Amino acid sequence: MAFPRVTEIAHLILRSRITQGDHVVDATVGNGHDTIFLAECVGTTGRVDGFDIQKEAIESTLSRIGPGSPQVLLHHSGHENLATIVRPGVTAVMFNLGYFPSGDKSIITRAETTIAALQASISLLREGGVISILLYPGHEGGNCEATAVEAWVNELDEHRFASIHYGPKGNSRSPFLLAIEKRNRVRSET
Repeated sequence: MAFPRVTEIAHLILRSRITQGDHVVDATVGNGHDTIFLAECVGTTGRVDGFDIQKEAIESTLSRIGPGSPQVLLHHSGHENLATIVRPGVTAVMFNLGYFPSGDKSIITRAETTIAALQASISLLREGGVISILLYPGHEGGNCEATAVEAWVNELDEHRFASIHYGPKGNSRSPFLLAIEKRNRVRSET
């Protein structure tokens, strides 16, 4: 039996945290598979904000979700802008970096905008919330982005954030998952 794929692990982690009625973010809509997954997790009483810079990705996702998902709001905007649209208190933010599989593969996520989006996500995340980041170092530009994101995660305050790394060891071109949990603050009694 093979180990689960990184996408399956990301879904397992998020499913364990998200409940009906929660507010979540798909920072990279792409074909909409993760958007649909998140919509199922939050149910009709929750909210999913989805972001993508490619109009084709937004249209592809709209055709997949159809009119039966009023909890999904798609934004034709880069993920670095999510803090201008999303309010604090989100349960989860999901990133699936790289390029839109059925689109222009020269349009890729980049370290600068991804780090800005991750920084915004941290500020929007409620205590106990999670961020999942699927990284693909095997495509042109992917290794640079993966290295920058790993360095950013390693700089997080370990008292406020826990993180995990899941992926094959020794293969620098294989996709891998980073997940971040915003720890609950310990309240001191006075």
